[in-house]
Amino acid sequence: MQHGPAVRRRKLGAELRALRTGAGLTSGEAARLVGWHQSKVSRIETGASGVKAADVRLLLDAYAVRDSQLRELLFALAGSEESTGRHHWWHAYRGVLPPTYRDFISLESQARAMRTLETSVVPGLLQTPEYARAVTSAAVDGLDDERLDALVEVRLARQDVLRSQPPLELSAVLDEAVLRREVGGPGVMTRQLERLVEAARLPQVRLQVLPFAAGAHIGVTGPFVIFSFSSTSDLDVVVLDHLTSSLYLERKEDLQAYTEAFNALQFHALSPEDSLDYIAAIGGGA
Repeated sequence: MQHGPAVRRRKLGAELRALRTGAGLTSGEAARLVGWHQSKVSRIETGASGVKAADVRLLLDAYAVRDSQLRELLFALAGSEESTGRHHWWHAYRGVLPPTYRDFISLESQARAMRTLETSVVPGLLQTPEYARAVTSAAVDGLDDERLDALVEVRLARQDVLRSQPPLELSAVLDEAVLRREVGGPGVMTRQLERLVEAARLPQVRLQVLPFAAGAHIGVTGPFVIFSFSSTSDLDVVVLDHLTSSLYLERKEDLQAYTEAFNALQFHALSPEDSLDYIAAIGGGA
C-alpha cells in the first residue's frame, strides 16, 4: 500500500500495459529501455507492486506518450502530489489509521468529484469538530483521548479537499435520519445543521435531503461513495464501508448500477434549494 490503494495500482498497471502494447514493445524491451529487470515491469502492470511517479514518467517517456492530460492522470494514480497539489498529509498519521482508511483518504485526495449517499451520519467532509468527535467515539470502542484526538484531526484535515484548487466537487444525498439522529446532544446537532446549511451554499457542494415522506428507496441497502477522476470514467470506483473493512468496486457493471442508483436518489430527493430550507427548519426546531 506504500504508493496508493490496490485499486489504483491495478488501474495504473492496466493502463501502462496498454500503452506498452500500443508502442509495440514487449515487457522485456520496455525494461531494457528504462534500465530495469523485466520482472519489475510485470509487477507494475499486474498491480502486484506500487510505482512512484518518477518511474511512471520513465515508462511514459519510453512509450513516447506525449498527451499531457493522460500523463497527469497517470501521475495522480501513482500518488504524485504534483498532480493535484493536495499533499499526502495523512502519512503523518500512519500509526493511527488502518490501511483501508488511508486508501480511502488517498482516493479522496486525488478524485475530481465525489458522490455519496449517507443514511446514518453527516458526511465526514461536512462534520463539525464536536460532531466528528461524538461520531468517532461511538464508532470506535475503547479509544483513549490521544487516539481520539488524532482521528478527529484526520477527519477535519480531510475537509481541505473542498478548499483546495481545484476543489473536490461533492454531491451528497442525505437520508432525513442523518438530520434527525441526535449525535453529541442538542447543542452539537444545532451547530452541525448550521454547518450543513453553510456548506450547501458552496459552489462545489450539492446537498440534497431524502425526506422520510419519500418512503422506501434504493438507498435503504446502505451508504456508498462514488469517486470520479479527471479525463476518463475508467478510473471511477465505488466504495462500500463495512465495520472492519472497505470494499472497492471497479467493474463497469457495478459502477453503472451505483451511478444509476445515485441518479435515482437525486431525482426522488428534495432539490438543493428546498433541501437547504428543510435543514434550516429542522435546525430551528432542534
